[in-house]
Amino acid sequence: MATTVTESGGVRIITEVISATDPRAAQLASSSVRPTVSSFQVSGFRRAQPKVLGTIHIVTGIIHLCFGVILTCAENNHVLSIPVASGVFFWLGVLLLVSGSLLVESEKRENILLVKVCCVANTTVILSTLVAMLIHMVAITHSIPGCSSSASMPLLVRQEWCSSAETKALSNGFDSILVLFGLLEFCTAVAALAFGCTAIKQYSYTRMVRLLRRLPPISRP
Repeated sequence: MATTVTESGGVRIITEVISATDPRAAQLASSSVRPTVSSFQVSGFRRAQPKVLGTIHIVTGIIHLCFGVILTCAENNHVLSIPVASGVFFWLGVLLLVSGSLLVESEKRENILLVKVCCVANTTVILSTLVAMLIHMVAITHSIPGCSSSASMPLLVRQEWCSSAETKALSNGFDSILVLFGLLEFCTAVAALAFGCTAIKQYSYTRMVRLLRRLPPISRP
């Protein structure tokens, strides 16, 4: 048991710290109310503007899904480009929609558990965008699918498409734009993850301090 004496404004305050083995500590712990998560505890995450970050993810996710549907319907059923064949437009688009929705929801609720879920979702987005950018870069370096002709694999697309430099340039430009989108999604997810980890650490520290404050000071005349 430790006792400290402080004076402020002519008032003497005697604070007594009760050990965990003291019977009074169990009584105070059972009667105290569990502290709720305040806006101060998640202020580190709120500074990242999760609603704005979530909106970016949602918009880019919708763009990926729309491009995926259009390109899948436009390309030949037998020959698909590397991005379409990998399904990157669909699984990345759905992941961005989920992550964006969680970020927008975290702006409305003061829940540290929701912040942790956002961190997990954005970690997945970071890894997925890296894979997506790699897929589009590989598509840029490869020729148009179906243009290689051999005895076992006949020409699957029109000859004029294979010899057209404009077609390849258009395809490379499209993949380059998607790489830029991937960079935007990557930076957005990194920002959300960084602020989310700060909020989680801040929550753990603040919670420890509140637990110590469960034992009110004992004033003596």
